Order: sequence, then C-alpha cells, then structure tokens
Amino acid sequence: MNIYISNLGFGVQNEDLKKLFAPYGEVTTVNIIMDKVTNRSRGFGFVDMPDQASAENAIRELNGVSMEGRSIKVNEAKPREDRPTGNSFYGSRR
Repeated sequence: MNIYISNLGFGVQNEDLKKLFAPYGEVTTVNIIMDKVTNRSRGFGFVDMPDQASAENAIRELNGVSMEGRSIKVNEAKPREDRPTGNSFYGSRR
C-alpha cells in the first residue's frame, strides 16, 4: 500500500521516515518529494509497504505523531489524477 505523509519538517530525510515506519512492517520504498528549483523538501512524501494490514496499522498509529515539532498527517495515498495540458490559468482569450 502506498502511504501519503504530509506536514513533514524540512529537515526530515527518507531514512527518518523509514525508521518511523519500520516497526510496523516491511518498508519497500520511501520518497520525500523535493522542490526541483531549491532542492528542498516540499513537506510531504510517500512510504510503500507491501502488507495491507501492516500499512493500515501504521496509518492508524502514526497519524498525528509529532516529528521535528510538527504533527504529521498519514493517509493512504490516492491515485494521481491526470492534469490538463497547456496553461489553463489564463483561460481562453478569444
């Protein structure tokens, strides 16, 4: 199961999340999302756990836990929605 973690402190590293989730079961991947320009954490990331029951237990137990002075939010990751192509910000100028 892919797990979404938000409200992460900017100093949290992939290894920190792996250590946090490991007591609940096998962790296959950890990915903190980084800003491409500043190379700084964007404050959220993903943890993948192959066992559904372990992942659900981790979500229950870790949601709201304090990490680097911030209360993290832990949920099942939702599938990424397709984004519209082009720049829809300005709309149509006809």
